[in-house]
Amino acid sequence: MSTAKVSLRYFVLGLLAQQPMSGYDIKRFVKGLSWLIGSPSSGSLYPALRSLLEDQLVSVEIIPGVDKPPRKIYSIEQVGRDALRQWIEKPVVADAPLKAFVMRLLLADSFSTTNLAAYLEQRRTQVATHQADLAKMSETLSSSTDLGLRLALNYGLELASAEMNWLDNTLIRLDERLQNS
Repeated sequence: MSTAKVSLRYFVLGLLAQQPMSGYDIKRFVKGLSWLIGSPSSGSLYPALRSLLEDQLVSVEIIPGVDKPPRKIYSIEQVGRDALRQWIEKPVVADAPLKAFVMRLLLADSFSTTNLAAYLEQRRTQVATHQADLAKMSETLSSSTDLGLRLALNYGLELASAEMNWLDNTLIRLDERLQNS
């Protein structure tokens, strides 16, 4: 199973852990965040829901519609919560794309504070490595280097710097939260 399918499967479980939803509700929610995480097609979302149902990780309630088709409202089962917790506790692949990072971040309520801090530390290490690699590349550029490459490297460095700042501030707040609990 591809990483994208696995991420979508557990992302949907995480959303259902927050509240029961229909496939349409999930699609609408994700569409609002499409600039951050993309938007799964109906051809991937509904098979993911069907698979979760077949694996008994979720249940479905069919609510009859007045002058419209019935709605299928999916709810997470305890075995689904257990599967979600196990997935959250697994280390993330070191080269996980930004989309996968943000999808897990949206499920922060499902993490313990300790696991969330570890997840953010892992992302911080990943971003620091990318930032250092981009800085090295940038240093080797000559004045005759293609403008597009220089712009792309500068853009990447700025993004990495902003993300490192956000990660550092968030980790400080999480550490304060851990100390106060």
